[in-house]
Amino acid sequence: MTTPVPPHTQEDYKLKHTKPQLGERWPHGGVRGGGGWITSERASSTYDLVEQMYYLYVRVVKAKDLPPNPITGSCDPYVEVKLGNYKGKTRHFEKRASPEWKQVFAFSKEKVQSSVLEVFVRDKEMVGRDDYIGKVVFDMNEVPTRVPPDSPLAPQWYRLEDRRGDTKVKGEVMLAVWMGTQADEAFPEAWHSDAASVQGEGVYNIRSKVYVSPKLWYVRVNVIEAQDAEAHDRGQVPQAFVKAQVGHQILKTKLCPNRTTNPFWNEDLLFVAAEPFEEQLVLTVENKVTPAKDEVMGRLILPLTIFERRLDHRPIHSRWFNLEKFGFGALEADKRHELKFSSRIHLRVCLEGAYHVLDESTMYISDQRPTARQLWKHPIGILEVGILSAQGLLPMKTKDGRGTTDAYCVAKYGQKWVRTRTILESLSPKWNEQYTWEVYDPCTVITLGVFDNCHLGGNEKSAGGGGAKADSRIGKVRIRLSTLETDRIYTHSYPLLVLHPSGLKKMGELQLAVRFTSLSLANMIYLYMQPLLPKMHYLLPFTVNQLDSLRYQAMNIVAVRLGRAEPPLRKEVVEYMLDVDSHMWSMRRSKANFFRIVSLFSGAISMSKWLGEVRHWKNPATTVLVHVLFFILICYPELILPTIFLYMFLIGIWNYRFRPRHPPHMDPKLSWAEVVHPDELDEEFDTFPTSKPQDVVRMRYDRLRSVAGRIQTVVGDMATQGERFQALLSWRDTRATSLFILFCLVAAVALYITPFKIVALVAGIVWLRHPRFRSKLPSIPSNFFKRLPSRADSML
Repeated sequence: MTTPVPPHTQEDYKLKHTKPQLGERWPHGGVRGGGGWITSERASSTYDLVEQMYYLYVRVVKAKDLPPNPITGSCDPYVEVKLGNYKGKTRHFEKRASPEWKQVFAFSKEKVQSSVLEVFVRDKEMVGRDDYIGKVVFDMNEVPTRVPPDSPLAPQWYRLEDRRGDTKVKGEVMLAVWMGTQADEAFPEAWHSDAASVQGEGVYNIRSKVYVSPKLWYVRVNVIEAQDAEAHDRGQVPQAFVKAQVGHQILKTKLCPNRTTNPFWNEDLLFVAAEPFEEQLVLTVENKVTPAKDEVMGRLILPLTIFERRLDHRPIHSRWFNLEKFGFGALEADKRHELKFSSRIHLRVCLEGAYHVLDESTMYISDQRPTARQLWKHPIGILEVGILSAQGLLPMKTKDGRGTTDAYCVAKYGQKWVRTRTILESLSPKWNEQYTWEVYDPCTVITLGVFDNCHLGGNEKSAGGGGAKADSRIGKVRIRLSTLETDRIYTHSYPLLVLHPSGLKKMGELQLAVRFTSLSLANMIYLYMQPLLPKMHYLLPFTVNQLDSLRYQAMNIVAVRLGRAEPPLRKEVVEYMLDVDSHMWSMRRSKANFFRIVSLFSGAISMSKWLGEVRHWKNPATTVLVHVLFFILICYPELILPTIFLYMFLIGIWNYRFRPRHPPHMDPKLSWAEVVHPDELDEEFDTFPTSKPQDVVRMRYDRLRSVAGRIQTVVGDMATQGERFQALLSWRDTRATSLFILFCLVAAVALYITPFKIVALVAGIVWLRHPRFRSKLPSIPSNFFKRLPSRADSML
């Protein structure tokens, strides 16, 4: 049973073109802020891919000469900034008459309903109401406007006034007040009026930040041999292997095939490490005493910083290292001072700088540069992305009994991650933040994800009812740069589609403005002829299993390191952006890939159907034209290849009219997500190993066996056809092979004495002959081939 998607929702899954008011437009004339310094309609700015959002900024620097409390004899001052119904407070200092705060407050102009800004200085009291010290009042119509890249507005000293504002009181406060936009450098660290409800540690979790992935290295440990490896039981010759560990990564060599005290392996072990190197390489030489018991014969701990960093495929010099004795025998007093040869191990270890450490799938890779910076090429372009807003988000949690979403957006391209600020309690958040990346290869993908912030320190609860404090996924968008035209601004609304156990769900729409600027067209064209990855991936390639394991380890390291930032980019966010579970089995994904393969052959199938119609004279005029073309090509065979390439050129020119006008987006039809069995979705979201009841697992296993049985049949048929082809000359069927080699002899003589044009002409006429000269029975070559033996009859 499948779940059909209603027709009216299928349109919602498509990309929509938008027309936002991009660029920086400043108020002038009698509008607030226009009494100041800006008179032009538009000022130049780097924030030209976002809609401008205006803010009133208040920078509270410090105060001096504040009067002490007449009762306590001291002053615990803090500043309260009030604009209409919005209030922001600085931290308070104990017993300090000249405090320094250096804090910025930002009030959104859209929500301002007051014409007066008030800045209060108060004395913090442990019991009772805080004492009033003084205030400063600003008329909003007199606030100047600042345009980056102008220098920051210089703060000034203001004398404090009494409650009525009639007289000056003792004390001064240094302030700077101006009108600006989100392009102001004070914006990221400012206190925002729309996040006034967030307190404590939650304040750090709502700010916009830029993160950089750790610098990852492949660590190649070539374990060559060991000498004088002694088992604990001196009468036993060890059968040794080496176990190596870097952080949480553990790998083992194969068992030495012979029992010897000088085992030899010559085996490579590969790890992933990140700078700064916090982990060490721990090697143990162990003896396989029994299949269930291993004993450590020696141990070695080495810091990664001592190893050479290799930038090409040149060999690295090997080194011998002494092993520490391990076990009770090493601590016995009567043996402690004996002069003995130590066991040692022969290693060749290096840090591979010429590889690109894969932490994401190669299908949508965002960076291909090698680890070593000196091997990087010059950038070929600039990618600018304006994260404008989201529309129609679904409530992700409940707060005070109502559904709400605290959304933020994360973008990842190359080593640079960006995180927008969190917009609180809004189903249509507006971020209007612009970010820039250097582009080193156009055949890369930028990934953007929208998440619900669950770390605000409030009383919010997950909509699913669970108590887990993990940021919820709202949706993801991928944009391949090679599908973008250079120097064009793409403004679209992307559907945020997420697959849930209950089915496909649209979580909202993400509005973006994207521009890809080319710095060098020649370098970009040159890159299309270069390998996708650095050359070391081809000179000394890794196996598929090694790549999968190393990618998983790299993703874990990136998630851990970014989770240690402030504010942290949490593990669930990093894993979702890097598609950590993309390799897991999914019946839906398998169907989607199968139909992708079928669609690839649709052109060949259509061509074969058309040729069949030509052969059967369904349209006599077309068949006659094909005969004429065939005779021309037979008479002038040198025109065959030019005709093919000219035909492909004309097809490309014709298809230019129908080229895509917008970037690609998540396609639920291609993903086979619109019509999917509920149990298949439940299986896709199952844990690994499974956590389902035994009867469910048995049912799914039987279904998998049924699918695998059909695949097995297809593979068997392909093997049968191949074995029949081999049987032509293998003499398994002596009569068939005799007939075939006799036919080959006759054909060789006939083709030698007959011009090739005559042979091709006769073969073409026979193949294109009219249906009245054609039999409905299979042809002789087909009958002969199907009678050849295969090895299927030898299988059990």
